[in-house]
Amino acid sequence: MRDKWNGRMTQAAVATKVTMLICCLALLTTPGYCQSLTGRWAATSRTMDNGEVLKAILNLTQTGGDLNGRITELGFGTDVLGTTANGHFELFGVGWGVKTPFIVGDLKNGELRWEQWGDAWLAKPATPADEFPKQPYIVPPPLHKMVSNGLAKTPPMGWNCWNLLQGKVDDQAVRSMADALVSSGMRDAGYVYVNIDDTWQGVRDAQGKLQANHKFPDMKALADYLHSKGLKVGIYSSSGPRTCGGYPASYGHEAQDAKQFADWGIDYLKDDWCSAGMIYKNEQLLPVYQKMADALQATGRPIVFAISEYGMSSVEKWGAQAGGNLWHTTGPISDSWESMIGNIEKQVPTAPYAGPGHWNDPDMLEIGYGHMTDDEYRTQMSLWSLAAAPLLAGNDIRTMTEATKAILLNKEVIAIDQDPLGKQASPVKSGDLETWTKPLADGGVVVGVVNFGSAPAQATVKASNLQLGGKEKKARDLWAHKDVQFADGAYTATVPSHGVLLLRVSVK
Repeated sequence: MRDKWNGRMTQAAVATKVTMLICCLALLTTPGYCQSLTGRWAATSRTMDNGEVLKAILNLTQTGGDLNGRITELGFGTDVLGTTANGHFELFGVGWGVKTPFIVGDLKNGELRWEQWGDAWLAKPATPADEFPKQPYIVPPPLHKMVSNGLAKTPPMGWNCWNLLQGKVDDQAVRSMADALVSSGMRDAGYVYVNIDDTWQGVRDAQGKLQANHKFPDMKALADYLHSKGLKVGIYSSSGPRTCGGYPASYGHEAQDAKQFADWGIDYLKDDWCSAGMIYKNEQLLPVYQKMADALQATGRPIVFAISEYGMSSVEKWGAQAGGNLWHTTGPISDSWESMIGNIEKQVPTAPYAGPGHWNDPDMLEIGYGHMTDDEYRTQMSLWSLAAAPLLAGNDIRTMTEATKAILLNKEVIAIDQDPLGKQASPVKSGDLETWTKPLADGGVVVGVVNFGSAPAQATVKASNLQLGGKEKKARDLWAHKDVQFADGAYTATVPSHGVLLLRVSVK
């Protein structure tokens, strides 16, 4: 029996090899069809704005049509999963929860070529010379009690360049956007921070001092220009050696960079976790961020400190202890209903930790990009204000439609976000309707009812559910800009699909 079984296995193995040989001979015109992607690949992409070449190491294992491995770049690393067929491959970040691949490419003639976030990459089998230099480990300082910097008593408001410009941001774009913030009335409505995100960095000199690259020839002159307009300036770095985009970051240079930012006149720092995660463990987030907060305070300049670690370690519980004024509680947002709602729903358990000087941040406003309806954009503006979230626009202020301006410049809604009590609303869901209620400093409340359904719905707000300190005196629809009346202790209105009813209710 054993000999017969071995004989059958041998015949099956031979048949398989013959089939594979026929397959390869028949498909020689399809390079890479019968090659494996298993291996360690050294990849290069474009030259960055500081003259360095963007590099990566992609370590892959192919099992049939399945792929797994890890990609490590200058600024970040992530485990990947994917598929391959006929030499074509697609890779997804593990744990990202994203349904589209971020790497799409092909194996041809022993080389990998792929597209990643708009960049073209070429990879060849890696050699020891291709490996990244190992970073020396710097032990985080001991934890200590932080003294508040006294900033961000209400959620910061302004504009961030990343979603619109990404790596194309430069001095002229920032100046023109600042001009538009003034001429549009956004500055006077409270949008005062102009935040320069990644890709501004140059290289460090022999003394370790980091300067801006050619896109920002004089950062201090730019800051002076924005200050002359009644605006404030934000900048970006990371707690690791490199930013997410691969540019030099603040690891080991915290005090030096903080002084440089202060000398330039910077008012706000967004500090990312990219590449720091390749050195530190998540339980070291608090002391690592505390180190930068100390460095900022030591400059003597008031600089708002924004922590960006994507909410992966319950940052709302320790962000203030790390010296943060605000912190991302979610991953990046995109201009879709699903992404926007997904981010705001993650805010629900963070509510007890919001307050003057320390805010939960579900990421930027998508209003004005054009992939959601105006009803959906009104819903985002309402929910961010109910959640006492920072209001950081990201659209092109220079070319706003009147509808976009009306949403972003609704001062009655902005007042909800900027209410000095600083309480974050909590929701209650009933069918397709979700009701958020937020107490206000004047003793009143604001209530928002969101319609998740695909058709208009009737929403009824009962005064008895609002936990008012007395009988309702006045109610105002903040999007219709009109007073409305409660009848027998209730108010009913029609809410459009994915729209919102937003009422401010005061008491006698």
